[in-house]
Amino acid sequence: MREQDLEILKDRLQMIKEMGWIKNRRPGNNGGVGNTLEDLLEVEENNLQLPDFGAWELKSQRSRTSSLLTLFHSEPFPRRSKIVPQILLPLYGWPHQKAGITYPADERSFRQTINVTSTSDRGFSVCIDEKQERFLVSFRYDRIADRHAEWRDFILHGVGTGELDPKPYWTFAVISKKLQTKLKNLMYVRADTKKIDGEEYYRYREIEAYVDPSLERFIELMKQGFIYVDFDARTGHNHGTKIRIRPSYKESLYERHIKV
Repeated sequence: MREQDLEILKDRLQMIKEMGWIKNRRPGNNGGVGNTLEDLLEVEENNLQLPDFGAWELKSQRSRTSSLLTLFHSEPFPRRSKIVPQILLPLYGWPHQKAGITYPADERSFRQTINVTSTSDRGFSVCIDEKQERFLVSFRYDRIADRHAEWRDFILHGVGTGELDPKPYWTFAVISKKLQTKLKNLMYVRADTKKIDGEEYYRYREIEAYVDPSLERFIELMKQGFIYVDFDARTGHNHGTKIRIRPSYKESLYERHIKV
């Protein structure tokens, strides 16, 4: 099935490459590169556990981007408490920059992109508990930067200076399942971009295929700081927690690279 779907996908992508410059079909959408590609391939946009095209998951980015690549969405445990909207956001969030403008005056934000090797200026990081087989989010009050002094005072007189309780976490088993379902076969496409009369156009040209990721490789990349946890929530909407990777290290997640 994988090889059959790959041949079909390669043929369709080759046709798209030969189309040259293609107008963004989703103007105003930050994911225009991927959404336009999915439209051309007649793939329905989804954040489900299953791949996009047969056995293959599609990922795409602009050629010159330095942005992290989203591997998958996954809300942390304990899920019964809905820990992001019910704990992190109200207890550790801060006033949204558009509160009272675009959003209500009491709108709060919790946006953090964190990894294992560093602590954010708000004191958050990721740690690995290999004994319990978990990736956890940790908080250190003493690492909050002085530029967040007002928020630091809010934390001091709110939840206090201690660790998160409970700590948000993902089990190794959950991550492994994601790798073996959503990401088992990855097709990665890069696109050149340009503006014509104010409209964005894409030219899809670089195509790479990867198969068989492993939990062991994921853990090693996490330890090295190349995989991140990305929270993006505000009072009115949780945009979802993402697990992301530096694009140049995606090959290291997989056992095999297939030339397309």
